[in-house]
Parts: sequence; structure tokens; C-alpha cells
Amino acid sequence: MKLIPLFLTLGMLAVSGWAEDYKPEPYSAELVKKAEAGDAEAQKNLGICYEEGNGVTPDWSKAAKWFTKSAEQGNAVAQVFLAGCYEYGNGVAKDEKEKVKWLTKSAEQGDALAQVRLAGCYELGSGVAKDEKEAVKWYTKAVEQGNASAQGDLGSCYFKGTGVAKDEKEAVKWYTKSAEQGYAQAQFNLGVCYYEGKGVTKDYEEAVKWYTKSAEQGYLQAKMALEKLAKQGFAPAKKTCEQSPEHYSPELVKKAEAGDPVAQYDLGMRYYNGQSVTKDEKEAVKWLTKSAEQGNADAQFWLGNIYQSGKGVTQDYKEAVKWLTKSAEQGNAMAQLMLGMCYYHGIGPAKDKKEAVKWYTKSAEQGDAQAQFNLGLCYYKGEGVTKDYKEAVKWYTKAAEQGDQEAKMALEKLAKQGFAPAKKELEQLKSK
Repeated sequence: MKLIPLFLTLGMLAVSGWAEDYKPEPYSAELVKKAEAGDAEAQKNLGICYEEGNGVTPDWSKAAKWFTKSAEQGNAVAQVFLAGCYEYGNGVAKDEKEKVKWLTKSAEQGDALAQVRLAGCYELGSGVAKDEKEAVKWYTKAVEQGNASAQGDLGSCYFKGTGVAKDEKEAVKWYTKSAEQGYAQAQFNLGVCYYEGKGVTKDYEEAVKWYTKSAEQGYLQAKMALEKLAKQGFAPAKKTCEQSPEHYSPELVKKAEAGDPVAQYDLGMRYYNGQSVTKDEKEAVKWLTKSAEQGNADAQFWLGNIYQSGKGVTQDYKEAVKWLTKSAEQGNAMAQLMLGMCYYHGIGPAKDKKEAVKWYTKSAEQGDAQAQFNLGLCYYKGEGVTKDYKEAVKWYTKAAEQGDQEAKMALEKLAKQGFAPAKKELEQLKSK
């Protein structure tokens, strides 16, 4: 079985400009000889063989060993692979700072994928002090190489005002460039902009166009957005859903039964929501479990959600926390929010407000409005963190800008108490 690192799928390789270069030598005695003689490219390729099980038994320790030898000689691609090993603890002890070290070395050599991933580290404060401007710097360097993923990420920075002044028109510009290169997430985000009329004139047909392109690549949020429009009676969306090969069909079931984790997740969610098939929560759990066990973060989130609610399974808070944690550790913002709530209320694990703040922060930094409000409340009350009204206002404002009414009411409460920063933010919200 291939040991494919979570941070490096072939889809990521394609949008990062690695696709043409990703043709390592197959395992052979000659390759081993070259690697042992100090050939950095051979060392990198031998590491990939051990990682993927290409002609040899998969072995993360040996993969990390050869990536290290190659990386230490300055091979930029090996440095990215080694960073992945440190990020997930594959063959080496997990070490976020070591991950950043190797990504930096590769990024400074001009590797676009390293630049994108390093930018993400600075944006989220992963293994390095959070620095949104530094994140934008590295996204920009990758964008200058035409990297589709970076274009989409830079678009999100402009959309949210992360490290740059918020500018929805500029966001649409970068989403469009990324989407036109085939990046599914950017296609979905562009569809959202057209659907909501943000940075561009509202246009449902254009939204359907981009949702469809994203959905055709298996992006589930895009599929669900299309089905939402179809249920609202928008004919083009309905037509697209009916023609989609991922519409519930023997082909989708065949993919799921063959072990495709995306198809398993899609099928599980269709059974859970009764989309194009009779609702069946037990069947949903079956397919979501199969997908979650293969590492699908979205499936892990929903499985955790299901165990928490007890729909289709016996309610089991510990099992819920287990799956939410797996998903949250992969960066799923909704899982991070729910995990934070579990720790805050003591549902599953022992009550731990500091741990709750940790997960609320991770989710809030990704833009989840509920997490932003919850984090603001923690700062307001001094729960799990030192009381800080300014920090509370910061997070309440971010949530309120997304339409969260509780956050807006919290700002109004602070303003009435005479806290000037809250009053200022309310005035700015009203002027928008």
C-alpha cells in the first residue's frame, strides 16, 4: 500500500508545477548504488520509493533517512518531502519547527510548493510565529511562478483581509486566475463570490459554471452548493446535478466499493442527507467510516459529529472526540470548532478551557464565525486565557463581519459599557 503523505497529493503536485518532474526512478540496485555514492537526486528518488512502496516494502524510516541525505545536499524537492515527514511524524519525531526549517530552505531556492506551504505556516502560526504579512510575501513569490494553489490562497487573503487590506475585487481576480488553471477550491470560492455578489456582480449562472467545474473534480462543497441551487428551483443547477457522474449512480457506488475515499465520503453524505437516495443513517455511517479510516478529514469530522449526536450509531462521546481530533489535526475548521466545544463543556474529555481556546483559535484563524465568537467570549470572560477586552473585540468583530448576530450583540454590550474599541468597530460595521 502506498504511504502517500497527507500534505502531498498528486493533485497538489499538478497545481504546484511538480507534475512534470514527479517521475522518480523505480527502485533498483543501480538506484541504491547511486544513492549510497552520494547522488542527491538518487537519494531523493530512493526516499520516494520507500515512501510509496515502489518496488520495495514501504518504510517511512528509510524514506526519511534518504530524504535527509538528499535535503542536506540542497535538493529542494527532498527538502519539501522531509518537511512533510516532520509535519506528520513519518519516520522521524514530529517537529513543527524542523518542518519550517526545511520548507524555508526549499522556498528560498524558489520551489513553489515549498513557498505555498511556508506561507501557510506563517498564516496559521504553525511551527513559527504567526505573521500574516510574511504569509502574503511567500504566497506572492509562488504566484509569480504562476502557481494555481498560491493564486487561490492569495485570493483568500484579499477576501478575508489576511496580511493585506480586505479587497473582494482583488480576491475575485486571483480566484479567477487560479480557477482558470483548474484549481478546484478556487473554482468553488469563485462560485461563492458570484452567488453572493462579493467582488463581482451577483450571477447565479456564473456561480453554477464554477461550482460545476469544481464539482467535476470531486470537490464536495461545490456539489452540495449545486444541489442547494437545484432545490431552490434554479434550472441550470438542477440540470447539472442530474447529468453529474457523481450524482448517485452505480458508478459512484462502484468507486466507493473499490476503495475510493472521496467516493465513500460522497456516498456516505448522500445517505446521511437523503440526497438522490433514500436517507439511511446506518448506511451513511458505514461509508463514512470507510473513508475516515483512510484519512479523509471531512469524513472524520462528520463521523465525529454523528457519534456525538447518536444518529445512526449508539451515542459515544469518546468516539466522537477521537474522530474530531483526527480531522482537526488535519486542519478541518469545523472539527476544530467542535473539538473546542467538547473541551469547553467537558463532553467526552475532561473540561479543559485552555485546550478549548487552542482549538477555537485554530478554527477562528481559518475564518469560522462561530469559533471567532466563542474565542471572543473566552477572552471576554477570561476562560482558558487571560481576560483581554481588546482581543475579545477583535474576534467579535471578525465574527460580526460575517453576519454573526451574537457577536454583534456582544460588541453592542461592550460599547454600552463604555469600551471605546467596541464602539469604534460597531460604527465601522454600520458604515460598510
